[in-house]
Amino acid sequence: MRTLKDEQSRQWQRAVAEGAIIGLATTELESPRVGNVAPGTTFTPDGNGDYLLNGTKYYITGTLYSDYVLVRAADLSGATDATIVLVKREGIGLVDDWDGLGQRLTATGTTHFRDVKVKREEVVFNTPDGGYGERYSNTFAQLFLTAIVAGIACATLRDATALVRSRKRTFYYAPTEIPSDDPLLQQTVGQIASGAFAVETVVLAAAEALDIATDAFDAGAANAADAAHTAALLSAKAKIIADDFAIRVGSMLFDVGGASATKKVTNFDRHWRNARTLSSHNPTTYKARSIGEHEINGTPLPAKGFF
Repeated sequence: MRTLKDEQSRQWQRAVAEGAIIGLATTELESPRVGNVAPGTTFTPDGNGDYLLNGTKYYITGTLYSDYVLVRAADLSGATDATIVLVKREGIGLVDDWDGLGQRLTATGTTHFRDVKVKREEVVFNTPDGGYGERYSNTFAQLFLTAIVAGIACATLRDATALVRSRKRTFYYAPTEIPSDDPLLQQTVGQIASGAFAVETVVLAAAEALDIATDAFDAGAANAADAAHTAALLSAKAKIIADDFAIRVGSMLFDVGGASATKKVTNFDRHWRNARTLSSHNPTTYKARSIGEHEINGTPLPAKGFF
């Protein structure tokens, strides 16, 4: 964002300060070649010094609820640029067609852009040290998602604890008459609590590294690139830990509740569904492979994509 004209930057900052919500439109359903992140959505000159935005985006997280949408698109050179525009601007069509098994309220559907007028000053042009050209510039977005997964783990702990406290019935072969005194249920809740603590801790550690990297870039420090790589590395490690645990405890929750906890009215399955859906967006298997290659051979993490 450092390449933005000051006035346009201030306009967006004022909008956010006044409560505006900005959604995201970046992913497309096309299958580009591996390593090529150039989107099919395009900025084309309109002949008057401004641009026309055309294309279709999928996984438009939050845009159905938003005032603005951040769109990534390619210019004539093939570089990936971005813009933030009002969702009510003429030519923008929002489709509520997300049908995933979890994250039902993220408004992650489809958005069409048909000759949407975009002013030149509203475009953030890609540069080697700014915009989407900056290495590991998506680390914040990835860590944000991991923080949500950590929140799911903490919510699972909350529900597991409340469920055991509220139980009146137990199995006839249970070790105690009162569920809250049952050492097996206590052990399960203890495991959930310990994992929730661990997940929160790794997210905070990665966030601290990201703060250090951000400060280094703002100060023009010589080690800024190394700091950014460290932040991306810790963010990837945090994701692997958080995703694995949140998915597992989404199932463990039912170990403290029995069959009655599976009733739809409880909605306890939302934790597993949400964690499973969210973690699938950027699979941990690819993250783990890149981390392993770095640990063994010193190979840097991928500089593009959500690292």
